[in-house]
Amino acid sequence: MGSVVAMSKPLAGKVAVVTGASRGIGKGIALELAAAGATVYFTGRTLAPGPLPGTLGETEAEIERLGGEGVAVACDHHDDTQVEALFTRVRAERGGLDVLVNNVFSAPDLAPWLNKPFWELPTGVWDEVIDVGLRSHFVASVHAVPLLADGGLIVNVSNNTAGHSYNLPYDVGKAGLDKMTTTMAADLRGRRVAVLSLWPGLVRTELLLLGARTAADGGPVLDIPARARSTCPARSRRGSPGGRSRASRPTRPCSTGPDRPPPRGTSRTATASPTWTARPRRSAPRSSRPSSSSGSGPARCRRPPAAPAGPGRACRRPTCGPRGWRG
Repeated sequence: MGSVVAMSKPLAGKVAVVTGASRGIGKGIALELAAAGATVYFTGRTLAPGPLPGTLGETEAEIERLGGEGVAVACDHHDDTQVEALFTRVRAERGGLDVLVNNVFSAPDLAPWLNKPFWELPTGVWDEVIDVGLRSHFVASVHAVPLLADGGLIVNVSNNTAGHSYNLPYDVGKAGLDKMTTTMAADLRGRRVAVLSLWPGLVRTELLLLGARTAADGGPVLDIPARARSTCPARSRRGSPGGRSRASRPTRPCSTGPDRPPPRGTSRTATASPTWTARPRRSAPRSSRPSSSSGSGPARCRRPPAAPAGPGRACRRPTCGPRGWRG
């Protein structure tokens, strides 16, 4: 019986903090961690229903329906004292921490300014994106590290900004986050804490669905402007099935496909996710070129990275994990 429980709840006894989990990617991560057995403290500002779907209470209720344990914490990540109070509470109630997921981001505030050239943006957009985003991830990590156990994990939710993405402040914020990940990993090497950047790609979130149109068959379709060269999250950024590079892949609408697991809510990438056009890049960066091996099936990391992930090392490959951390 014990082995069955261990398999169904691999994170039993672990404590996690997920920032920004009223909706979107943060909510999806909080649900999955709780379903795997972790006790999840999750933050947000939305206490009552508003223009955007999702509240802290709704996330907590979904965790309870999954049989997990979630602790909703109202927290404005603009305020460092509220962030400090969050981790003080975790220390007092749990004695330590195993996982920190830095996810909070001012996505609703950024939405009106997507795909705009930088000179047309209000200067306040920079402060909003860098403050509740890059800076808030730094502040949360500062307070989390003293609590993290040996073999702990910090996940920074980022994105591939090798080319033009949504606008300049967004690109700078995510590029800065990836650099912060590598430097944090070096600093934490001696503490046996792994740090990684997670690039989830385009995910079916509540905010995304608000911008989708309804197709003739009744399904949601998202039209991506030409400047936003998004890539399909159903494929590894290391390449597509069959070993073809992005440059050789034809432009076509894509979705997550029928082989994806069913969603646990709109916060997870769903089988019926919105369709968009994936534009091929002219050339892929060296770090994102696929293996030359051919064959069917999903693309894989066919050889280990030069600096394999482990305690104090960073790995940004979606198909790789922090090998020094075990749930």
